[in-house]
Amino acid sequence: MKKNLLLILSMLLILSMFLSMAYVKLFGKNINAVEEEVSGNVSQHLKINIGREPLTLHPGLATDSVSESVVLQLFEGLTRTELWGQTVNAAASFVKISDDQKTYTFTIREAKWSNGDPVIAKDFEYAWKWVLDPKNKSANAYQLYYIEGAKEFNEGKGSIENVGVRAIDEKTLEVTLVNPTPNFYNIVSFGAYFPINSKIAEKNPDWANEDSHQFTSNGSFQLSEWSRDDKIVLEKNKSYWDTNMVKLEKISMQMVNDPAKELSLYENGDLDLIGSPIESMMIEDELFYTQSIAGTYSFKLNTKTEPFTNENIRKAFALAINRQEIVDNMKNKEIYPAMAAVHPAIFSENKKGYFQDNDIKKAQEYLQKGLEELGYQGASALPTITLSIATNKTDVVIAESIQKMWTENLGVKVTLERLDWNIQNEEIQNFDYEVALIKSLSSYREPVNVLELFSHANTSTNGVGWQNEEFENLLMQSKIETDTNKRLELLKKAEELLVDAMPIIPIYFFTDEVIQSKKVNNVAFPYPGQIQLKWASLE
Repeated sequence: MKKNLLLILSMLLILSMFLSMAYVKLFGKNINAVEEEVSGNVSQHLKINIGREPLTLHPGLATDSVSESVVLQLFEGLTRTELWGQTVNAAASFVKISDDQKTYTFTIREAKWSNGDPVIAKDFEYAWKWVLDPKNKSANAYQLYYIEGAKEFNEGKGSIENVGVRAIDEKTLEVTLVNPTPNFYNIVSFGAYFPINSKIAEKNPDWANEDSHQFTSNGSFQLSEWSRDDKIVLEKNKSYWDTNMVKLEKISMQMVNDPAKELSLYENGDLDLIGSPIESMMIEDELFYTQSIAGTYSFKLNTKTEPFTNENIRKAFALAINRQEIVDNMKNKEIYPAMAAVHPAIFSENKKGYFQDNDIKKAQEYLQKGLEELGYQGASALPTITLSIATNKTDVVIAESIQKMWTENLGVKVTLERLDWNIQNEEIQNFDYEVALIKSLSSYREPVNVLELFSHANTSTNGVGWQNEEFENLLMQSKIETDTNKRLELLKKAEELLVDAMPIIPIYFFTDEVIQSKKVNNVAFPYPGQIQLKWASLE
């Protein structure tokens, strides 16, 4: 635990601060045991910090970890991940799978939206087709490409009528897939598959905005207050079908992006959970809990803009970085150089990676080759490279170090552009940048989640404009492969293609730790970047 990790941006903060003793306390317990652990005399008002303003609370648009974490409390999909990690029925009470495993028929349980409207099959059909509709520009659309006709419709090559999802009646949803997909039952628990109240959305397209009074949800909680750049307040959704399992009456989510202030609020009792570690301290009478969170710092390169349209130029910039020097300067044992895209927690062989760190000679060879291919007379002829970074100290330290390396090792001019996170994110989505320093989290369970971000060149989650047909085919094959070892082999081949083309430049891998109050229990952590407070309580 070191000082520099205090300054990690809120994408990691929102992840880590919600971790709890769930797996320690509930290992081996039945879910009904949760009810027995709650003290009836304690106010069930959980106070947390989400670090910054969510970009959206529309489940079809949420892509950042803050937005996703709030949305997960408000909405519920056909299935969900329980405390112990098992996927079970949620908004669906029954699922029938055809013999060829390409048709799923979901029976929608008797449930209501927070305004009392019934949750119906049309709410799912409407929401999924809304995500796929190209005019809505949802970055999550690619997650629905498992569905027949979805990709074609989203890319403007097919019609909405040919998308393989339809409400047969109010309580029956039929979904037809392109190929048998072994984990589709798990996939429909993701936010991109959440329903929206079609009755409300058809009349008011802006229903999800913070100033709308028509925000309705079907999950454990409902939106009570949304004050821009200040706080979000959620209250227990009394209309939720499983509301008896929900113990919290209220969740106050503050937006504090200052670690020192966050610690002060925690010590004063104004926060129940805090994120990145505070030196090596242990707060007296508090629980210190370590959780392995796989994360990566890397650069995204806009391959639609010169000079990064050229693969050799991209490789030159990647090899001209001394990652070990950056890691040593951080003085933190929990970070190490990254020469691969997928965290070693997923692929252990990635501790070595695919290329040599700080290979200046080869970098200069790639640079010269790339300059010749683009028609530039030497590195000095290149325009100044603009490196986009967030405003926190960690990003600045990394960027300034690499700015110096690129100037000294390649002879190129580099300028830094400091932006608020939401503005930087918008520029990446619109391909309005050259190089951007980003931080991402890796799922231990699904390496494909890391790699598929770079499929489908023009989507905002791709953000680099790179696309490779062989890469796409490998990912598609991995999604339908039932043999685990063969599936991992396919994904390793895909990663090798990605790293060789270098539309992203990995810098270092990291992990993180958290501190939480002993009174907070039963917070679920389904995936990195996601938390579930349905079963949470204070005692």
